[in-house]
Amino acid sequence: MRIGIVCYPTFGGSGVLATELGKALADEGHEVHFITYQQPVRLNVFNANIFYHEVRVPTYPLFDYPPYEVALASTMVDVIMNHDLDLLHVHYAIPHASAAYMAKQIVKTKNGRNVPVITTLHGTDITLVGKDKTYEPVVTFSINESDAITAVSQNLKDETYKSFAIHKEIEVIHNFVDVARFNKKPIDAFRKVIAPAGEKILIHASNFRKVKRIDDVILVFAAVRKEMPAKLLMVGDGPERHTAEEMGRSLGLEEDIRFLGKQEQMEDILAVSDVFLLPSEYESFGLAALEAMAARAVVISTNAGGLSEINIQGKTGFMADVGDVASMSRYAVDLLKDETKLAEMKEAAYEQACRFDISKIIPVYEKLYSRFCRMDTCKAN
Repeated sequence: MRIGIVCYPTFGGSGVLATELGKALADEGHEVHFITYQQPVRLNVFNANIFYHEVRVPTYPLFDYPPYEVALASTMVDVIMNHDLDLLHVHYAIPHASAAYMAKQIVKTKNGRNVPVITTLHGTDITLVGKDKTYEPVVTFSINESDAITAVSQNLKDETYKSFAIHKEIEVIHNFVDVARFNKKPIDAFRKVIAPAGEKILIHASNFRKVKRIDDVILVFAAVRKEMPAKLLMVGDGPERHTAEEMGRSLGLEEDIRFLGKQEQMEDILAVSDVFLLPSEYESFGLAALEAMAARAVVISTNAGGLSEINIQGKTGFMADVGDVASMSRYAVDLLKDETKLAEMKEAAYEQACRFDISKIIPVYEKLYSRFCRMDTCKAN
């Protein structure tokens, strides 16, 4: 099959999932065309079946805000027609689903082809941005006009039906993780640099937005630090980073917290970590938590959104209500003081991650694509 994948190229979950999906499909022999405004951060390998098409947005004095959606739709049309794509798979509703609808209509007018569009919903495109009255009519229309709709968790599916007038079936295809990539032996020298005295290592990774409740990460770590020697790794960047750095200094923890910025090789960092903290206000699925589990880190999270679909209370990790720093702190302290329990839960986390391994999810997408694939192309692949 010849598949167009439209996504954001950033470190967010939707971009990571879309990129890893495309790479896996290319490994299976499909021709994959990424369409976005810059090369995705996870698109860091060469594969003869992978192509990248940059969306170039001209700037004119007339526009305070360059019309990215129009440029994106035009690029989609160009790629569809010049590379004879079988379908478009767009990740994140805004603005990809509406741009795909526009591109589909243009192609249909030009050569009569009806190019299928599959839209995958990821989270804030539904639970936050999409609910804004500025976008809601277009989001609702473009989702309903998609040939197939998927959501990365049952919770997100339910939220979509609750918030939008969607009259089509939404299929749940969970996020996935490449277990082989994250199942790495810890690098002893790396761990000794971070925790030279054998301290426990906690970690948080996100885009540092308010919804991630970065303050709670610092507060939980502060409670742990009162009980035992420990280090905290903060991976990522975003608007709340400065506040978190100031908070760490005000609590006298600056020597024990490392802000690492954006990192591509998360598998090496997660491999030396003991506990992954995710106190988010909402997670449609929690891909970062799943990657941590694949690396044998125990997840302590909120029970918000789809997190309960991957994190099993008392077995793979612990969950608490949003803002319940006391409970999350207690879970972390008790766990880190009990080496036997920590080891057992690390293995349980890994086994749970294996249920979402990429090898189990890719065939589900292929089966979905085959419903829309042209007969001659399906036979050829």
